[in-house]
Amino acid sequence: MAILVFDSGIGGLGVVAALNDLAPGLPLLYLADNAFFPYGEKSDEVLLPHLLGVIGEAIRRDAPEAVVLACNTASTIALPALRAAFSLPFIGCVPPIKPAAAASHTRTIGILATAATVRRPYLNGLIEHYAPDCAVLSLGTPNLAALAEDKFRGGEVEVEPVIAPLFIQPGGERIDAIALGCTHYTFLLPEFLRLRPDISWHDPAPAVARQTLKIAMPLGLAPGRRAARFTGEALPPALLAPYGLTPGD
Repeated sequence: MAILVFDSGIGGLGVVAALNDLAPGLPLLYLADNAFFPYGEKSDEVLLPHLLGVIGEAIRRDAPEAVVLACNTASTIALPALRAAFSLPFIGCVPPIKPAAAASHTRTIGILATAATVRRPYLNGLIEHYAPDCAVLSLGTPNLAALAEDKFRGGEVEVEPVIAPLFIQPGGERIDAIALGCTHYTFLLPEFLRLRPDISWHDPAPAVARQTLKIAMPLGLAPGRRAARFTGEALPPALLAPYGLTPGD
């Protein structure tokens, strides 16, 4: 038995790394739907049936004890439908607006996410609940997730032109905390920090890992299999090894 961690690409490996810090050896199956990457510019009408199909197939094949949707876009689209269709626990991923709001002194925070996440009413609900006294500026971009994928494979990336539109919005100069609304962006944190060390950057991966362990620990999972599958081209074993994963069948 294991926990299934799902993402559109490499983003969920940040959650795997956070889980490894908290519970080394936790049995994990990682599924990257990289054949359908990126999700952020696809419509809900296309994504919802696709997600139900690919995740449902993995559940039937692997019988995981729980599923982590380590993808903001997938979480906002598919969590209710998945919970209605399957009886096992699902852990979703939301932009870390609450900690960003708590850290802000100017009461102006930013959100970097995919266009799909930014356009959904779900995000407005999080803002109203966790940052009602903040000015919240959002930027939905199709490019950052792709840059994260490139960097993960050893490429050189430049994030400044991509995130600059966030700061030129009215009030953008007051932003002092930013919630990263996509797990891919975890891998760009060094670039963000070098560019704007004055800003408090908030990564969604640690909170997702903590919530996963709240669900997983009562299940009494013993150390076991840790494998990664891909719907598209598989990552080389050398890139999976730091996460304690091996290529799956």
